[in-house]
Amino acid sequence: MAGPLEGIKVVEMVGIGPAPFCGMMLADMGAEVIRIDQKRVDETKVRLSIPGEGDVLARGRRSLAIDLKNPGAIDVLLHLIGQADALIEGYRPGVMERLGLGPDVCMQRNERIVYGRMTGWGQTGPLASAAGHDINYIALSGALHPIGRPDTPPVPPLNYVGDFGGGAMLLAFGVVCALLESRRSGNGQVIDAAMTDGSALLAAMIYGMKAAGVWTNRRGTNLFDGGAHFYDTYVCADQKYISIGPIEARFYVLLLDLCGIDDPDFHPQLDVERWPALKQKLAIVFGLKTRAEWCSLLEGTDVCFAPVLDLDEAPMHPHNQARGTFVTIDGVVQPAPAPRFSRTPPVTPRPSARPGEHTESILADWGVDVAQIQTLKDTNTI
Repeated sequence: MAGPLEGIKVVEMVGIGPAPFCGMMLADMGAEVIRIDQKRVDETKVRLSIPGEGDVLARGRRSLAIDLKNPGAIDVLLHLIGQADALIEGYRPGVMERLGLGPDVCMQRNERIVYGRMTGWGQTGPLASAAGHDINYIALSGALHPIGRPDTPPVPPLNYVGDFGGGAMLLAFGVVCALLESRRSGNGQVIDAAMTDGSALLAAMIYGMKAAGVWTNRRGTNLFDGGAHFYDTYVCADQKYISIGPIEARFYVLLLDLCGIDDPDFHPQLDVERWPALKQKLAIVFGLKTRAEWCSLLEGTDVCFAPVLDLDEAPMHPHNQARGTFVTIDGVVQPAPAPRFSRTPPVTPRPSARPGEHTESILADWGVDVAQIQTLKDTNTI
């Protein structure tokens, strides 16, 4: 497998959401990531109704299914961990320790192991052991409150901010940072990646703007939250949507010019008191044409414009097609690996594996002898 992380070996203790996304990112970049699935039904995955072929987050790696309660299972995993560069897990604090796979045990076996831990609340703090999901973590960090219209409760931004942006990507960044440091020091370390921390970090600029007095806690009245008439989405004549964002004065002037707007009320641009009325005026303007007509007029210009595409439309857009932003793997359209590398480009990921699909081949490839594999099968451990 090609990619900038080729040669890196990672053991992933399979969970849901952010930890698998981190594993996918590392595998996308060429790391050999082995998924450790458990030999039991994942209740949350069943509730989410994610069929095997649609489990995009499982792409790019082989799967080993093992019963962690059976004798010999922990010894096998410690054998794998002894050869790995990193381990990632997304369980509640203490679960890995109770399994006999905590950081201290793993580092006794492999002092260079980078041990990545993904949780919502973090490994410490009064909420550390409580259950939660993305919406709760971004609520606590302050990242959720600004999202939405002034007359509605905060709107959940799917699970992009906590699980993936503030969770998985933060863990992947931490793993790569620790791997770089480990090559200098020869020592591993534990990464405590919390979605509360990560989503707070994503809100760094907004916290800064509030400190500077240019952001308020009144949702839907600020520059980036839909308060500004020139930074929002609008419905078109065909009930489809467009987005505009000409923050810079010269781009704003161009928008007015191309839209044929000569109303003096649109100046000055940054008069906050005028924003609500100007939003109503722009809504009328954009409602006069279809989305396709606005695309023909504005797309590709400097007015900072794009159509709001749904999940079926986005992969078909000419820009996304030209860049290969999406790929089709086993009939499933999905985002391609990112970012791009000039010298070590990643290859198209392998399809998502069924749990346990590669159990015996993984064990053999990682040096477990034939007799031990047979014993694991005889005891129903694998």
